[in-house]
Amino acid sequence: MIPDSEFGYELLVCRYAELAWHPDGDARPAIVSRQLGTQRRRWDTVVIEVDPEAFALRRAFGDRSLDSDLLHVVRSAPEAWEWYRDALPDPGYPWRYVRQAVHRVAGRDLIEKRRRGNRIEIRRVRPYPDWVERVVAIENKPDLDRSAADALADQLAHDVETALADEVWLATEATGDRVEPALLRSMPVEAGVLTTGFAEADTGPGGFAVDAAAATVDWLPSDLAPSGPAGRDPETATRRLEIAERAYGKGWRSYRDTMRPDCRHFELRRAGRALVPRCAAKGRCPTARECSGSCPEFSPEPPAWRTNGWPIEGGPGKGLRALLERRRERVRDRIGPDPDGS
Repeated sequence: MIPDSEFGYELLVCRYAELAWHPDGDARPAIVSRQLGTQRRRWDTVVIEVDPEAFALRRAFGDRSLDSDLLHVVRSAPEAWEWYRDALPDPGYPWRYVRQAVHRVAGRDLIEKRRRGNRIEIRRVRPYPDWVERVVAIENKPDLDRSAADALADQLAHDVETALADEVWLATEATGDRVEPALLRSMPVEAGVLTTGFAEADTGPGGFAVDAAAATVDWLPSDLAPSGPAGRDPETATRRLEIAERAYGKGWRSYRDTMRPDCRHFELRRAGRALVPRCAAKGRCPTARECSGSCPEFSPEPPAWRTNGWPIEGGPGKGLRALLERRRERVRDRIGPDPDGS
């Protein structure tokens, strides 16, 4: 059995990756995010494998992501005071936008800034580390019928050709057949196949459980990283870093900001070692689009809920948001799963 929506399945895959990456049994420190990519291609799940020591240095730059403009400044800020236009590489666009980025970075205390006459000088607080080791893309398709497989084959072939990610995977729910359907479809041989078994286990009928053994590798992916001393071109390397930064800041529990935990019907249900949203009115995991203020079943939590043992500034909805945020922070702090966490 599979979850009621691809969104629900996506959350289970993200939690599995957070618990047990890499699927071949070689544990690798990583952070997990979802719905990231470029203007032309968006991946369901993104796993950023990191160097633990360098990641700790990245943590010193704060919990928020750095966009492309901020990265341009932070990565090139000099050790000694220097006029920003001499210190930074030519951005290829007007310098006034760089000046705005300088003010933004300084406002977050990531560089130092001062005025000398009519010039703005900058110097770094600390060097920006090379913390990203590998970028892995996972496409999630729990029910892999022929039409879905045809569309996915084209998408995965694009991923293999562009090699923006080091590995690409297809994650699909196991069917129990002697040969899984994913292996019979015309997928690129460079893409790995991960079959998941989010069984009903102890969650009751219709529920799904996640743990570190909830997936099986049916086909290992090829390493798409360019070989030789040249490696990736600077533009591609920068795009990968921008994706990693967005994954760092966003995580995969960001649905707390786009769904409506303040609705009286919104719940978080345990699924093994995962927590997934559930709508009590619909009796299932809602899609990200369904769970909004425009939902016919949307009903704001009563004000009385916010005085029944809750802080005056919020009720259960804010409590759920805070819980999901703590989960994300704990993973980023430890770069690995908490044996007792979800």
